Amino acid sequence: MRVIGTKTHGYLDYIVGLLLIAAPWILDFDRGGAETWVPVIVGIATILYSLFTDYEMGASPTISMRTHLTLDLIGGIFLAVSPWLFGFDEYVWAPHLVVGLFEIVISLLTKRVPAVERKYHGPHRPAA
Repeated sequence: MRVIGTKTHGYLDYIVGLLLIAAPWILDFDRGGAETWVPVIVGIATILYSLFTDYEMGASPTISMRTHLTLDLIGGIFLAVSPWLFGFDEYVWAPHLVVGLFEIVISLLTKRVPAVERKYHGPHRPAA
């Protein structure tokens, strides 16, 4: 059952994206390797594709909400397994796993169609 609206999901996208970028320094696991850069890159990617999503929080509606949710799911899985994939699990793993699982759950609980779909593509918005 998809219970999270796309506007709420949009707010979460930008908040989680910023937190992922800052997490290595906030949580003090910034050694400069994959443990640092995986969340930073996932956070930047999340913000970038959110800006191009066709939902209430997107700036330029280029990709569909379904595609966005698929990217969230893939990013969540990647983030969750990254400590073991890149071998930094003996140093830090909990933030990556917890936020990755959060992203997976949120992607599965978010509605696939925005409350107000924007069907235009291009530089000009239709008159209201």
